Amino acid sequence: MSRYIATRAIRGSNALVVEAEAMLQKALADKGPETPVAFPNTAYYLPFAFGMTGRKVETLGELVPVLDHARSLLHPVLSNENWTPYLGETLDSGMATLFAAEIIEAIRYIYDLQPEMMPGFELAGGTAYKRPNNGTGENGLLGHLNGPIDDIQLRSWGIQLVDGRMPGFAAIVGAAKSNEVAVKLVRELQRRNILTFLAGNVNGRSIIHQLMEEGVELGYDTYTVPFGTDTLSAIYALGFATRSALTFGGMKGGMARDILLYNKERVFAFVLALGEVDDLKYAAAAGAINFGFPVIADTVIPEILPTGVTTYEHVVSMPFNEIDGVDDLERAERLVQKCIEIRGVKVQIADVPVPVPYGSAFEGEVVRKANMRVEFGGKYSRAFEYLRMRPMEDVVDGRIEVIGPGFEDQPPQGHMDVGIVIDVAGRQMQADFEPVLERQIHYFINGASGIQHIGQRDIAWIRISEAATDKGFNLEHFGKILHSRFHSDFGAIVDKVQVTIYTDPELLPDKLAEAREAFDFRNRRLADLTDNAVDEFYSCTLCQSFAPNHVCVVSPERLGLCGAYNWLDCKASYNINPTGPNQPIKLGRPIDTTKGYWEGTNDYAKIGSHDVVQEVAMYSIMENPMTACGCFECIVMLVPEANGVMIVSREDTSMTPSGMTFSTLAGVAGGGLQTPGVMGVGKYYLISPKFISADGGFKRVVWMSSYLKETMADELKVVAEREGDLDLIDRIADERSASTVDELLAWMEEHNHPALVMDPIF
Repeated sequence: MSRYIATRAIRGSNALVVEAEAMLQKALADKGPETPVAFPNTAYYLPFAFGMTGRKVETLGELVPVLDHARSLLHPVLSNENWTPYLGETLDSGMATLFAAEIIEAIRYIYDLQPEMMPGFELAGGTAYKRPNNGTGENGLLGHLNGPIDDIQLRSWGIQLVDGRMPGFAAIVGAAKSNEVAVKLVRELQRRNILTFLAGNVNGRSIIHQLMEEGVELGYDTYTVPFGTDTLSAIYALGFATRSALTFGGMKGGMARDILLYNKERVFAFVLALGEVDDLKYAAAAGAINFGFPVIADTVIPEILPTGVTTYEHVVSMPFNEIDGVDDLERAERLVQKCIEIRGVKVQIADVPVPVPYGSAFEGEVVRKANMRVEFGGKYSRAFEYLRMRPMEDVVDGRIEVIGPGFEDQPPQGHMDVGIVIDVAGRQMQADFEPVLERQIHYFINGASGIQHIGQRDIAWIRISEAATDKGFNLEHFGKILHSRFHSDFGAIVDKVQVTIYTDPELLPDKLAEAREAFDFRNRRLADLTDNAVDEFYSCTLCQSFAPNHVCVVSPERLGLCGAYNWLDCKASYNINPTGPNQPIKLGRPIDTTKGYWEGTNDYAKIGSHDVVQEVAMYSIMENPMTACGCFECIVMLVPEANGVMIVSREDTSMTPSGMTFSTLAGVAGGGLQTPGVMGVGKYYLISPKFISADGGFKRVVWMSSYLKETMADELKVVAEREGDLDLIDRIADERSASTVDELLAWMEEHNHPALVMDPIF
């Protein structure tokens, strides 16, 4: 253990706790102890304090015992007289630093100093929190940095965290040697799909400033989140890590050791310290080490080699100018490679031959009209994409054809029609896999920087940016992306991939008609694919990397709670990887088909949950409901007074009749536990005939987030018709009409909701 590091970390921790104490005393005097305290749009109160101590901090006064706890972890600055192991003192000081940092950031929110103001800055997707007078940017995103990660975003990233698309996260603190190096570091992390958090500065200059100056988009959409230019804002990264354990791991507040071990074993993160490392950065680094996150510096600092807290090295020094490389850009690439190596991040990179950066980090990138070179689909043109299985002899692997004109002759911000037809062949390919593979086109194309893809089938909408065009991106590159990705991701079932891109105005209508005929056939085929028509369901254990005891059973009429995997997806996944996370569950003898019990599903529940869950009822919320991890799209919860259930979308931050918001409810629904009356689900399960069918079905829904009503209007209309009540959706309350049980009951009476006369739900 480095005595130098220990000294500086202890010194930095003591100083920060003193600063936190002074700020808290001032805030108590100015605002009073009952002043509300919170990180907006996040669950678990102040997450680090809650996770480590179990304290639910909701007011200024409740910060006092947290500060006392931080003070109890402090140690005196080391003397020159004794030489002893200092690891314990250093780790304690790191934890005290994180408590103090969270206290300070929480107080800054009270004074409207967080999220940090950044005039003229626009997040590429980001926190839903809107600062007063922060500018007039779209969705209130203009004029400030991100601050803590919204709970909605944490959960929406959940499936990417568990299925490996997002293999880990990096916290970059400080400033790079140059703007070019800053961009290279971030691009290398994006290329590997690593979520990147930005914080801190060196002499007032932050990597955030460097990236802004180079026009790099920052925000949720690009996996690169600017927390703040103060080192203290790195607490949001450790808060994110704490919330991951609480959200996905089923941990409870106060389970400090378990939360720290969970992160060491399951959350692959590291800290990259750029530039001079001061006392505060040493102290914050000590805090990160408690989580099992190593710290890599690009300057000369003492090193701490393996002692067991992290998986490999604890603190590594890689002086930037001493890294082997022909230039600074190559040195930056090798620095990232070393960080990944030290933390043991498992990264898979598809070799996609396109002239723009490529990776999942660009999937949410938005191409605004002002920056657009051309668009396909949308309001002014047509775009469709169609994947079809063909005999082996009819497909030439790697053939990419553009039939018709390119977009070079289109005026800037122009539009044109396009049809993308993908022919695939393979010995293990099946017609049922066509829609599974076709849905991947969205993710594959979106991985290219400067390309925006929305929708699927014949409602696709694609934009290409000016920046991508300037780098040489053209229509043929769509084919290169699809050929490369289908081979790399589905090589077990796809042997040949051929792509034809139609822009010819004479040929395109016929190809579109052919595609629509296939879409109609698939729709009819899927409509016939019911639970009663198959003899096996599928397991999904992807989320067990984060929620070890969670079991997910996917049937034709009940998709996974994350919304990302249906029965066909799981079937295809099994064929691709027979030993992977999706395994067939032979149903065997039916026990109770009304509630959804089979010998096979119960046997799997016991094995899959490591004997924690004994039975799962596929069609009931009241009896042995399916467990959840934390990445569910909606929560269904019993409202006993109303004889029905409410459905809360994760996009809904409002108060519900239960007296809890989605974020609070999620703590009850997740963690791999069975809670009768509470269930996490994928939103499209709501329209299934099997939706809580054992408990009365969709007519039990008495309250629903307006977001679901609006975004699923067409689907819900079909449900109302199926239930024989065309006004059913209008009879269901939402946050605009009822936020308490009394308001809900009054609404139900006024609108004659059917649940009022249904048999008691329990």
